[in-house]
Amino acid sequence: MDAFAKRNDKLQSDIERPSRQEAEDAVRTLLRFIGEDVDREGLLDTPKRVVKAYSEMFGGYDKDPEDALGRTFEEVAGYDDIVLVRDIPFHSHCEHHMVPIIGKAHVAYLPDGKVLGLSKIARVVDIFANRLQTQEALTAQVAHAIHNTLRPLGVAVMIEAEHMCMAMRGIRKQGSTTLTTTFTGQFKGDAAAQARFISMIRDRG
Repeated sequence: MDAFAKRNDKLQSDIERPSRQEAEDAVRTLLRFIGEDVDREGLLDTPKRVVKAYSEMFGGYDKDPEDALGRTFEEVAGYDDIVLVRDIPFHSHCEHHMVPIIGKAHVAYLPDGKVLGLSKIARVVDIFANRLQTQEALTAQVAHAIHNTLRPLGVAVMIEAEHMCMAMRGIRKQGSTTLTTTFTGQFKGDAAAQARFISMIRDRG
């Protein structure tokens, strides 16, 4: 089992979760830790709001990317060139500091007789983004999920993102962007195919 499969299995396993009340109490503890008065008016409902927000922002743990990819279409009229969905916006959170990662994903694949509904690709990006992440893992997860489910001739994924752990703390460098790529199948090891993928992303015609 490869590293991606191991990580995915662990994320999908039945991890014992605390109750909503326990989660709200944990938020109150953090508020007290930073020096806040949890009984002041503005914070009375904050624990409930935070827990609700976390349920939305980290909803990817409850979703299966294979289900999201859904049905495929075989009526492609012989089309066998790159399918690219670029500029897919996403928000995630880094697993080291739990602060936002804000970016966009570009996802391409070479069909092998069947294609995906285009919205499915964006949904897969959202599923993995809505978990604690590193950008490197997110890039690989999106690529391998599409490759393993669709079985195309190859998949290419590029992610560009700004990490708030660099902008809001530590070295505090706003505007710094991190770029990661993953290639599978015919894209892997083929410099010309990779260059064409990147050119299609950059070409705004």
